Amino acid sequence: MGGFREWRGHRPFAGGLLLALGGAEILVTMKAPLPVILKIGMQGLAGYLLPSLMIVCGLLIIFNPAQRLFYSILGIMLSLGTWLTSNIGGFVVGLLMGAVGSTLAFGWLPDQEPRQKRSAKRAEKLSEKPSERHAAELG
Repeated sequence: MGGFREWRGHRPFAGGLLLALGGAEILVTMKAPLPVILKIGMQGLAGYLLPSLMIVCGLLIIFNPAQRLFYSILGIMLSLGTWLTSNIGGFVVGLLMGAVGSTLAFGWLPDQEPRQKRSAKRAEKLSEKPSERHAAELG
């Protein structure tokens, strides 16, 4: 399980996953037995195309993080486009998941140090000698 955690830490995993899940949620609401959907083109082709592209962008963000800026901008535009084409963006839930996922992917920094757990920081601080801790606090 440690290998997956390390792999996940080197890419905007949470953003890509939220974007893909938002697209999947919108596709599920397209099958809802409500006549709410706006039909555009051939049987509402845009209603199925936009969330499908959201899923693809989410997966591309996960598996190709070097191009995350382009995919996240495309993902937010697709998410906002579902407001008109897909049951008000999957009854707003899918739209919000896609928008939050896109912004997380856009803001992800690849050179950032991985976060340490609080317990590890606390143990490190307690293991320091009192004189070193006092010197570090003074500056």
